[in-house]
Amino acid sequence: MSGWIAAISGERPFEIEVSVDETDSATSPLEHLFFALELKRREVRVVSLAPRFIGDFDKGIDYRGDTAAFERELVKHVAIAKFCGPYKISVHSGSDKFSVYPICGRVCGPLLHVKTAGTSYLEALRVVVRQDLALFHEIAAYCVGRFDTDRLSYHISTTGAEVAALASHAPENWETAYLDERVGRQLLHVTFGSVLTVGTLASGRRFKDAILDILQTHPAEYEQVLGIHFDKHLRLLTQG
Repeated sequence: MSGWIAAISGERPFEIEVSVDETDSATSPLEHLFFALELKRREVRVVSLAPRFIGDFDKGIDYRGDTAAFERELVKHVAIAKFCGPYKISVHSGSDKFSVYPICGRVCGPLLHVKTAGTSYLEALRVVVRQDLALFHEIAAYCVGRFDTDRLSYHISTTGAEVAALASHAPENWETAYLDERVGRQLLHVTFGSVLTVGTLASGRRFKDAILDILQTHPAEYEQVLGIHFDKHLRLLTQG
């Protein structure tokens, strides 16, 4: 694959990241070293490698696990990245992992990539719930119907029973229930692809178009919520 990418790119610059985080077990330092030495032997230059870290990196919520043990393992992974690269350690499902951000920033230094794109979408829905409750209600109901299928592609702790219980929340509590707490955030997170590609309102209009209309009508509010969201990420990453 590396050879094909180089050939097809020609003179254009490109980057390769190796991701082994979507596994059932954590990537041990020895396994990481094996990957890295093989990449080096085969002259595959990577910009970053994403291990499967110890603990739980559930989508859209904070890290769950022993932070001291996480730091001890991260030190080993960074040492391997320096020895075999250097390349960055990539933290996938990195959104909202606030309790380990200071550790990542301190241990990795410049050799760090944090993947956070998914929660920018959740902040867009925060604007939607504030501006158009009817639209948000249709999106949320659609997400509930897609949950059992869409969740199969993700590592999450939320159950179908917990998702069903969201229906008990009154509209004035929707922002908190869906965008500040584990169950709602994971429901909306794992179904984003369906919402943006095939989901439609009862009228037949695409959810994607309706969401974009809200964001284009209220750009200052979207900028504000994104600013708050990413400021917290960056502040903690540089705190260590």
